[in-house]
Amino acid sequence: ELPPSEFMQVADSTWLVLSVVSNGREPPGCQATGVTKIARSVIAPLAEHHVSVLMLSTYQTDFILVRERDLPVVIHTLAGEFDIYKEESGECVPVTCEDVSNGFLKPKPPASPTLHPVQSPQTRFCVLTVAPDTLPAIATMLIDVLFYSHSPSWDAATGSQDLDSITFFSFSLIEGYISIVMDAETQKRFPSDLLLTSSTGELWRMVRIGGQPLGFDECGIVAQIAEPLAAADISAYYISTFNFDHALVPEEGIAEVIQLLQQRQESSR
Repeated sequence: ELPPSEFMQVADSTWLVLSVVSNGREPPGCQATGVTKIARSVIAPLAEHHVSVLMLSTYQTDFILVRERDLPVVIHTLAGEFDIYKEESGECVPVTCEDVSNGFLKPKPPASPTLHPVQSPQTRFCVLTVAPDTLPAIATMLIDVLFYSHSPSWDAATGSQDLDSITFFSFSLIEGYISIVMDAETQKRFPSDLLLTSSTGELWRMVRIGGQPLGFDECGIVAQIAEPLAAADISAYYISTFNFDHALVPEEGIAEVIQLLQQRQESSR
């Protein structure tokens, strides 16, 4: 319903959402769950079968987006490890490989995925949620932050963004649940009694993936981060965007994360 605009780019693909649950239950909504080992067990096999994914972590749970045209490959890849259901009229209906076999082509083994550079700004971030009934109380501030206050810090000499103070703000509203990621300085502008976070109130640091816009045809970008972190039992909050991917990790673990990712890049050369 959005009017066409020369300022708006729209990806060609239509995407479907995979929500991964454990033992038939959603992960508890007490804090950010991040790129869990369950998500990793989906991301890695799909990368091996050359399926591109977008990852969206929220305060409540994780979502993995796949292109609609890749659904047959996704079902065939995951059916051995997961019970797969689709929503029909609000009901969960089992899906089998036979249901999507029409047009299925066994994918060719992909070439080794490109390992993209990772950058870690000094900015500290908060992962928050808001009770839906209190949203009107911060609506004006949200609009100001989303559309007016934030402008990238650009280095005029190099024409690049200053990663020491990266601008990043994420707001998602999914099935009534609100999830927000903002830097610690921006959080101070909001009423503290309306923003809810985990009991530890931990701060997060970011690893940004990609030296240039990544596009949607390449696979293995999320796996590049998810696999080594999951193997080291490090939780991460992952957000794919149109141009770059972003992984947030607990502040106290950022040095270990950078070391792990650097070791992975060096071992792949």
